[in-house]
Amino acid sequence: MTSSDQVLGNLSAEEFLADYWQKKPLLVRNAIANFEPPIDGDELAGLALEPEVESRLVVGSDWKLEQGPFTENRFATLPSSHWSLLVQAVDLWVPEVAQILEYFRFLPPWRIDDIMVSYAEDGGSVGPHFDFYDVFLIQGAGQRRWQLGQLCDANTPLQEHSGLKILSDFQATDEWLLNTGDMLYIPPKIAHHGVAVGDCTTFSVGFRAPTAVEMLDDLATELLSKGGNPCHLMDPPLTPAMASAQIPTAYIGQVRSLLQNLLDDDQMLGEWFAQYMTQPKYPEHVDTTGELRVASINQPSETNRGHGGNAALPSYFENGLKVD
Repeated sequence: MTSSDQVLGNLSAEEFLADYWQKKPLLVRNAIANFEPPIDGDELAGLALEPEVESRLVVGSDWKLEQGPFTENRFATLPSSHWSLLVQAVDLWVPEVAQILEYFRFLPPWRIDDIMVSYAEDGGSVGPHFDFYDVFLIQGAGQRRWQLGQLCDANTPLQEHSGLKILSDFQATDEWLLNTGDMLYIPPKIAHHGVAVGDCTTFSVGFRAPTAVEMLDDLATELLSKGGNPCHLMDPPLTPAMASAQIPTAYIGQVRSLLQNLLDDDQMLGEWFAQYMTQPKYPEHVDTTGELRVASINQPSETNRGHGGNAALPSYFENGLKVD
């Protein structure tokens, strides 16, 4: 197994994190020297037959999406080209695939989501798109042509498509043909389009990037389940003129202050965040996969604990996390 510095080519981990991570793409030729892909197309199709494994097929130049699990007959009736099979979290099911994560020890392990593996016949693609998370694309068997394009955001126009977020206007700026062992790093929101040249496999190391709304939803659920000393809304100074159906802006300030006080407890927030980011990808299959994610948080000093937090809230150490 090569070191993280070697997998980044001539860059050190420090240089990559300072100059490329979440800033700009990076192509590394022969990033994994003598790479022997730990799974092939037939084995990947076998995984896609299992009901507990998340899998998809994207078929044709119009990118028709099908959700797994699939049957052997479905694979027997696929066309000779222009289709892709994508299987999520193969690292949970195949230990040899999980070993690929050893190359990325220069990044926090709790940030990693999974390794998706795709198999594609000639011309196979999922269409030009972008992601809100970082991804390392490691070329397995065969070749895939990658094009990179414009910087996108939540307002970027998409085609009307069921299940896939395909760009309406993809503007390619760079193009490379990746061979076995080559690696392409793509930061969040950079448009990209990969097309198989012949049959090929690609290993995609993706990272967790929850939205603020998702995190607030989980935090609220956690706080409700744990109880603690509740903080109630209090009125701002009232006047008779405020007795109307219109909510004065002073109330908005009260709400903001109440929520900020709740979040101003570094201990509570850190414990919740460690739990949140170490939740198993498929909690219902932990007994089978043996998935265990571990994170550590630093105990905040008394001066950093925040001013409005609730010290009585219980710990959230349920996913194998620990406190330094």
